[in-house]
Amino acid sequence: MEPEMPRHVGVVGGGRMGSGIAHAFLVCGSSMTLIEADAARVAAARDGVMHAIRGSVARGRAVEDEETIAARLTVVTDVAGLAGCGLVIEAVPEIGEVKHLALQAISAAVKPSAIIASNTSSMSISELAGFVTSPERVFGLHFFNPVPASQLVEVVVGRETLPATVDRARRIVEVLGKTAVTINDSPGFASSRLGVLLGLEAIRMVEEGVATPEDIDAAMVLGYKHPIGPLKLTDLVGLDVRLGIADYLASRLGDRFAPPRLLRDKVARGELGRKTGHGFYDWSAGDGPA
Repeated sequence: MEPEMPRHVGVVGGGRMGSGIAHAFLVCGSSMTLIEADAARVAAARDGVMHAIRGSVARGRAVEDEETIAARLTVVTDVAGLAGCGLVIEAVPEIGEVKHLALQAISAAVKPSAIIASNTSSMSISELAGFVTSPERVFGLHFFNPVPASQLVEVVVGRETLPATVDRARRIVEVLGKTAVTINDSPGFASSRLGVLLGLEAIRMVEEGVATPEDIDAAMVLGYKHPIGPLKLTDLVGLDVRLGIADYLASRLGDRFAPPRLLRDKVARGELGRKTGHGFYDWSAGDGPA
């Protein structure tokens, strides 16, 4: 079967991940309806998507001009705008109640034939599907940050996800120019489960005075050929995000995922990584560590 891309895609949540996902579908030719909570966030989400589109056009990574792509973008607050979508992706924060409410709203807004995905990085797809009518159409599409540059998407299969839905999800990922890996539903899937465990151990090493963040990261980049060290990656993801995932995984998989005290202390102090200017590195000078 030929790869297929939905003509109209919806994304709920216009933050860094949601805007990146919207950008990926737009440059591949889909119309996009992006849902945000209020007028200020609508404006910010639109600006974020358009900034990414301009970058793609300038670098020759889009076959259409900015105006043509922008004409397919709608950013609104009303989930009724999702009614014509063939695929809707939930990309709200990693907070159970927030995701549950978002999925209930999506389920009520879309047509019965629409497929529904969550961009969760750790939560059970099978449990999230319980908030959707016809849970067999629900699956995970775990994109990575930054979405335009990342090559991987985890397609997560819930207990009730139909095989045909999984096949379609993999074809969609291929059309986006990314590689799909299929993961059976389990806390943290494959990437978060392994990546968070490595990151937590690196934080413990800093806490214990084993080495500096720079030297720990260099050991993994130069010794194990990781593209980025676990502590710099934690800064990019956000220490608060890492803490939330670690707490969730610890509740499901045990104490090996228990967050170190240093991580909790940094989050409490507001040292969340790049987005606040300081985490394990000083980001105050701009996009790179000072």
